[in-house]
Amino acid sequence: MNVAEVVGRTLARLGVDTAFGVVGSGNFHVTNALVAHGARYVAARHEGGAATMADAYARLSGRVGVLSVHQGPGLTNAMTGIAEAAKSRTPLIVLAGEATEPRSNFFVDQAALAEAVGAVPLRISSAETAADDTAEAFRVAGEGRRTVLLNLPLEVQGRHVPDVPGTSVAGVAGTGTSGGSGPMAVPETGETARLAEILAEARRPVFVAGRGAREARRELEELAERAGALLATSAVARGLFRGSRWDLDVSGGFASPLTAELIRDADVLVGWGCALNMWTMRHGTLIGRDTTVVQVDLEAAALGAHRPAHLGVTGDVARVAREVTRLLGDDTRTGYRSAALATRIAGENRWRDVPYTDESGGGRIDPRTLTIELDDLLPAERVLSIDSGNFMGYPSMFLDVPDERGFCFTQAFQSVGLGLATAIGAALAQPGRLPVAALGDGGALMGVAELETVVRLGLPMVIVVYDDDGYGAEVHHFGPDGHPLDTVTFPPVDIAAIARGFGCEAVTVGDRSDLAGVARWLDGARERPLLIHAHVSRARGSWWLEEAFRGH
Repeated sequence: MNVAEVVGRTLARLGVDTAFGVVGSGNFHVTNALVAHGARYVAARHEGGAATMADAYARLSGRVGVLSVHQGPGLTNAMTGIAEAAKSRTPLIVLAGEATEPRSNFFVDQAALAEAVGAVPLRISSAETAADDTAEAFRVAGEGRRTVLLNLPLEVQGRHVPDVPGTSVAGVAGTGTSGGSGPMAVPETGETARLAEILAEARRPVFVAGRGAREARRELEELAERAGALLATSAVARGLFRGSRWDLDVSGGFASPLTAELIRDADVLVGWGCALNMWTMRHGTLIGRDTTVVQVDLEAAALGAHRPAHLGVTGDVARVAREVTRLLGDDTRTGYRSAALATRIAGENRWRDVPYTDESGGGRIDPRTLTIELDDLLPAERVLSIDSGNFMGYPSMFLDVPDERGFCFTQAFQSVGLGLATAIGAALAQPGRLPVAALGDGGALMGVAELETVVRLGLPMVIVVYDDDGYGAEVHHFGPDGHPLDTVTFPPVDIAAIARGFGCEAVTVGDRSDLAGVARWLDGARERPLLIHAHVSRARGSWWLEEAFRGH
């Protein structure tokens, strides 16, 4: 076998079951080797889309994702998606051919590109070490929850690999799953003891769980029950506590008025695998003047990085929660919980329960009305993926999700245009659910090439385009000050017609009655994906936009 074949075989043996990419000469053989050894290959229409598909697949499957790209432009085309994955600590391996000759048209410093966006650059250094180098990349991605660029030098890929004893996958978890059992996973005894003391004395504790807590629902709910804590999440972990009557849903700019009130009034706030950044804490306004702030994270460097904490606990979230529960003993504290508060949460906490004035009219539908209607129409077993833009709060908060595997929020880099590719990766990771992509018109047109991928894969996807004929965030941020908006507004585009050209079914919505076409599609065979081209009202920005732009 040559090096490219060994790399593909090793990853397959380690449990990699799906890879995404765009194939060129530099990654042709390694991609075929993955397929030959049992992995599914999903061809995207652009490397940027492929990167985001692999990212979303890893997030919602719990497995190490794999992206395969050509050297040079194949990698640079994928860099926005790789940056998003790296910032999100997605366990992802990027297989990239590498031109090492500076005079090559394809030459760029690929390792430097990876480092610039927070990914870990590694390289297949020789034929003799090819299997071990690949296994190390898998270990760093899975155990370290990192995005890894594994460079495959062109002059090395074709070399014959001797049958060297020891080049095996022994010692590396062979399930393809992302772990978290690194050296920082075991908490310090003194830190957990102090957290137990704080919770024992708390009267109104609130837990906010982030992406680092998505595998720890059972442990956090058991501790919250013992401490009398309410439960909330950052946006990326939305759905983690779905079904609990103490679930406040998302903390931060998306928080409902009741959620914001209850978090602000907490006397103890614990962030579990959560950065407590300006988005999740509304620039700190959700932290009361006398609130004790605790942060639990796998990495010590994350503690207090965005917000001063009275206590930082370094360790794996599930392990910390289990230990603190043990230290609290068998007594269950009332804490923040009461029958009256449970009634308020049940009746007031969903955004659809908050009264509003419907601004539909003139051929445009209020995005709140649109999304509430869709929430009632679409089956509960769904997987929702969100693009970036002014619109994104509406699907994020007015469409319910069944659990943390039902929501994919690729927003760490805040790039417009990732939403459709996100939905493809999420759909393949959760094949038993209806995939729903929520896009703005700007993001839909940026990622439009991947409509062909949706159709080719036969995904029964619902794609909702919130169309306000422009980049709404900029329109509503700069427009009130009288700035010219010619650079961020556009003439109408028939996105429904474009979707039909790719092979989708499509309906155009300007009024509630137009949603009858969605009901017909749902009641039918769903043989082709459905695009909903919604002309949404645009008189004002979304409720969270003013708060969000304070960070710019």
